[in-house]
Amino acid sequence: MVNGIPSPCFVLDEMHLEKNLQLLKRVQDEAGVDIILAFKGFAMWSTFPLVRNYLKGATASSLNEVKLCMEEMKCKAHTYSVAYAEDEIDEILESSSHITFNSLNQFIRYKDKAKKSGVSCGIRVNPEHSDVDTDLYNPSAPDSRLGMTSTHFKDGFPEDIDGLHFHVLCESDSYALADVLDALEVKFGDELKKVKWVNMGGGHAITRAGYDVDHLINLLREFKKRYDVEVILEPGSAIGWQTGDLHTTILDIVENGGVKTAIIDGSFTCHMPDCLEMPYRPKIKQGYEDQNLGKCKYKLGGVSCLAGDYLDSYSFDNELQVGDELVFEDMIHYTMVKTTTFNGVKHPAIGIVRSSGEFELIKAFGYNDYKYRLS
Repeated sequence: MVNGIPSPCFVLDEMHLEKNLQLLKRVQDEAGVDIILAFKGFAMWSTFPLVRNYLKGATASSLNEVKLCMEEMKCKAHTYSVAYAEDEIDEILESSSHITFNSLNQFIRYKDKAKKSGVSCGIRVNPEHSDVDTDLYNPSAPDSRLGMTSTHFKDGFPEDIDGLHFHVLCESDSYALADVLDALEVKFGDELKKVKWVNMGGGHAITRAGYDVDHLINLLREFKKRYDVEVILEPGSAIGWQTGDLHTTILDIVENGGVKTAIIDGSFTCHMPDCLEMPYRPKIKQGYEDQNLGKCKYKLGGVSCLAGDYLDSYSFDNELQVGDELVFEDMIHYTMVKTTTFNGVKHPAIGIVRSSGEFELIKAFGYNDYKYRLS
């Protein structure tokens, strides 16, 4: 342990989280919109009592997330799923205030049940525009499975649809949103005049340094006034942005082919999959992601047996030693929610540094957590 923090461990800073929430509430209040938490980006429910003080609810993408919303956010969910199963739809509707369908097929199949349940129905649309370059994170391609393109409404717009939903951004700025809204109005201008609400999804990096918050507020105000609609944003990363790190420890140092690899007690495959999927190079507190800045170079290796469980060389001012701590920065949003127990690798504990400066261990994982995911 370092300062009472076990290894590996996700550590959230409560003061940083509250700072993000305060900024989001400012946008919410000044723009007159609803900002809700997206569980797919941040689902650390031990913090939800704080989140509830600032945001107006949450969005769920599965029955499990709907249940989490009711239990821990204490409200019904804005629900969107790529497809709803027949044996889950009744329970989902019971605990949802809004439901967005990914296709007209699903809307037609479940609209009567939704209407009977008093749930407001929306349809996900694809404006066919995005600033996202990485295909894995870009849902706006014309052949995307996510949402309906404008061609689906050439024969008319269903009367029972109350809202439009789009999600085509990823850690984007307000000017990228403005471009998307321009495309949305070109593709779905007639539909916008008929709905009661527009959900602009996530991917808004509102709490990132340099984000033009005033531009966003004015953009949302103008859109809301132009179409006389309720506007909803559902960021995930903006809530958890730079609120905490993943603490790990070096277990071994292996050298082959003249390359040194520091093996940590964490795993990129199991605990930081975006490092391999996106891919991106997280910052580390003890060194540099640029391998040429420090005098000592090391690849960073995960503890799983997957050959690709590593990151290319980082650099350090001094030689690394077994037992040294390596802290990966900004590992709370879209990281904790994707972890696995592949290979039986020890899952990181979860803790919070409270506003008082004290560390509180929230959850430690053991054998039963691994065993009972299987059967």
